[in-house]
Amino acid sequence: MRTDDAGGSGHDLRHHGDAEVRDDGAALADLAVNVRADTPPPWLREEIAASLPSLAAYPDGRAARAAVAARHGLPVERVLLTAGAAEAFVLLARALKIRRPVVVHPQFTEPEAALRDAGHTVDRVLLREEDGFRLDPAAVPEEADLVVIGNPTNPTSVLHPADAVVRLARPGRVLVVDEAFMDAVPGEREALAGRTDVPGLVVLRSLTKTWGLAGLRIGYVLAPSEIIAELERAQPLWPVSTPALAAARACVAPRALAEAGHAAHRIAADRAHLVAGLSRFASRGVRVVNPAQGPFVLVRMPQAVVVRRRLRDLGYAVRRGDTFPGLGAEWMRVAVRDRVTVNGFLEALSAALP
Repeated sequence: MRTDDAGGSGHDLRHHGDAEVRDDGAALADLAVNVRADTPPPWLREEIAASLPSLAAYPDGRAARAAVAARHGLPVERVLLTAGAAEAFVLLARALKIRRPVVVHPQFTEPEAALRDAGHTVDRVLLREEDGFRLDPAAVPEEADLVVIGNPTNPTSVLHPADAVVRLARPGRVLVVDEAFMDAVPGEREALAGRTDVPGLVVLRSLTKTWGLAGLRIGYVLAPSEIIAELERAQPLWPVSTPALAAARACVAPRALAEAGHAAHRIAADRAHLVAGLSRFASRGVRVVNPAQGPFVLVRMPQAVVVRRRLRDLGYAVRRGDTFPGLGAEWMRVAVRDRVTVNGFLEALSAALP
């Protein structure tokens, strides 16, 4: 684990998995994007459609905000609805008075991109493959006044212990924990959402991954009320659309939480099937970061650039890994899919490997 200044970054921080399935990739089997397949479910589409007759009125987010607050046992003053987690990263970068932000990598690159766009110099703490990409809180510089970490982390699929993440908190520091994939973890173990005893804790949640709402843009921030107030002042008026507010209310209702819980167990089983299949290629240089806990796995293999190109020719898209700080061209991220899709992918991978 080491700390780097990101000023000389050669990584494309704006590259995301959707780039793999645009244009000529639209017909490929998508193992590049971490949105759950076969979503949104019919009942959620109906909830969203029912909001359309009220589009002439300006959005009123009070009911959705209260529903999210109730889901986490928090007062509404500790909740802010956003147009996806991406907006939250921009708000944090622009609204908070910070001097030395640190991003723990490899992880989702949008937080660092937002900080850099806001004029900040960003330091990186790079987790190492030989440590299983696990967090050592002592590696984060004491003088950092904002720290960003994902849990479970995209793209490594590592779930850091909540106690280790909490050790990053201290008075005068904002600790941002991106829990966009936490609802894909059975029981949401190691979650910090809803905690009020951790100083400066900001938890981000997304509803786009589990519910297939990437095109609708809905997420939220859980934080001390004074931080929420600062972020809210930086938001434009009516930042979340009426259909997105309807989705937020629906996705935190008991029925939805139960369905998400069942989906998390199914994802865990499908992930185990994927990892077992990938392990059969160990003699050909394939290595999987384990234990994986998210709805995706990080894989290292020889000639990964060539393999990705061959996989595209065979009908499968995966996420390149070299745009993540701390990783190189030999890495790729593979989304968890149903067993039929995974079996087809594994056959294609067998043909694509050198």
